[in-house]
Amino acid sequence: MNYYAVRAIYLHEMHRMWRTIFQSIMSPVISTSLYFIVFGSVIGRMIPLIDDTSYAQFIIPGLLMLTLLTQSISNSAFGIFFPKYSGSIYEVLAAPISSFEIILGFVGASATKSLIVGAIILITASFFVEYSIQYPFLMLFLLVLTCLTFSLFGFLIGLLSNNFEQLQVVPLIIITPLVFLGGSLYTIEMLPDFWQKVSYFNPVVYLINGMRYSFYGASDINIYVSVISLVGFLVICIFGVAVVITKGYNIKS
Repeated sequence: MNYYAVRAIYLHEMHRMWRTIFQSIMSPVISTSLYFIVFGSVIGRMIPLIDDTSYAQFIIPGLLMLTLLTQSISNSAFGIFFPKYSGSIYEVLAAPISSFEIILGFVGASATKSLIVGAIILITASFFVEYSIQYPFLMLFLLVLTCLTFSLFGFLIGLLSNNFEQLQVVPLIIITPLVFLGGSLYTIEMLPDFWQKVSYFNPVVYLINGMRYSFYGASDINIYVSVISLVGFLVICIFGVAVVITKGYNIKS
């Protein structure tokens, strides 16, 4: 293992976060605050308790997952796309470093950024509502697993993208609608029967409900199903990234 090379890639990506501090840190804080002001305070007054929790408490896991998914994908996708776009990726490929070490550096940095943002969201939420985490170790496990999984997914998107338009297609057209339709701000039991059945085909439903279970011990989906779904998607992402980066698609051509 070339630890120096992995460390160089990791630190370079982390430095990029501090160079764009407003976009990386302040944006999640502002958006989370607005969600609590609009949904938690205003709309929450008109919604009764959900599983013995107030609406403001109920939306915390959903907001956390909503931000983690989008941040992990965008951080990792842009992290590998810009070296491709500028040509600096060839310096990495020419170095004595394996594909695994390249992935470890880029994806590790992206996952770390997402974990920092996740911690900031939890701290920000504490200023608006009191909450407790019933299963903190399960929450931490899901947090890390989600960051790693979707950082890998974003890395795959960055590898396959040829331009900025392709880079934005999946996050904007697919991920964002799935997150909002995945019960991030509501329980799927509120939906009509037909849409409840449709929701079970949305993979984000399982992720959000897994996180919600770790907070309050209750969710619409069995926790084991949620964890298995997340691990399964992680395996798919690992396989996809391994195949693409080994073949050198869109990189070595």
